[in-house]
Amino acid sequence: MRHLLSIEKLAKEDIEGLLADTSNMKAARGRHSRLPLQGQFWAMLFAKASTRTRVSFEVGVRELGGQALFLPASEIQLGRGEPIRDTARVLARFVQGAIFRTYAQSDVEEFARFAQIPTVNALTDDEHPCQILADIFSFQEKRGPIQGKVITFVGDGACNVVNSWIFAAAKLGFELRIAAPKAFQPGADLLGRAGGRVVCTEDVRAAAEGADALYTDVWVSMGKEAESAERLRQMQGYQINAPLVGLATPGALVMHCLPAYRGKEIDEETFEVNAQTIFDQAENRLHAQKAILNWLVS
Repeated sequence: MRHLLSIEKLAKEDIEGLLADTSNMKAARGRHSRLPLQGQFWAMLFAKASTRTRVSFEVGVRELGGQALFLPASEIQLGRGEPIRDTARVLARFVQGAIFRTYAQSDVEEFARFAQIPTVNALTDDEHPCQILADIFSFQEKRGPIQGKVITFVGDGACNVVNSWIFAAAKLGFELRIAAPKAFQPGADLLGRAGGRVVCTEDVRAAAEGADALYTDVWVSMGKEAESAERLRQMQGYQINAPLVGLATPGALVMHCLPAYRGKEIDEETFEVNAQTIFDQAENRLHAQKAILNWLVS
């Protein structure tokens, strides 16, 4: 049985297959000849707020012939303290798959272990695999193979999105540069576990030099609101703006996984100049996640 729980545990061959099928899903939207989720129900357990992840998965399940049941954690017994393993074993009697967006990586892994139905990590504090698969597809759609390219992340380098980028860099052979304050750089244990070409630096200009893509995310992730003031103080200077883009390779992509806080991790002008790329990136969540769902039941 397959699960999509992390980029770390995903084989290179599976990543490449998912990226290829993402292209197929995008090209065939609205005229799929095969509906792999026909007659299936998929539970969507969300303990964190969501726009893109929720809507793209609900639409994706339906476009592949299934039905999605949105289950906010606050409205089911999980939110009142029922053990994850019990929720998992109950839902497994009713549905054919689950999409879980929560805090701890261990929670989604425990759910998959006890439910024994295909399970998707729709975001945890440790990884955001669906986002990164869509991001890599978006890059390759516009710039060709990512192997050998340079992707520069600017901002909070110790977040789930960066973690997934780190594991992807090792598997797909591109260089990842992380420009972040020292306190917001990934840990040595994670970097050692992943391998690959990952450069961490506090020098944002050096990280941007010659990059093929500049990528950022919010400075204050969900669950980190209590640290907001300190994060905003330390992140000053780690913004994607026109001068920074000017240091990258001509035609470099500017990417953002959204939501964006203009004037913080990216300025208004740079966001709008690159809005086509950013919203193409958001759209590709749908196509990548349909490829994931198809892979899980194949």
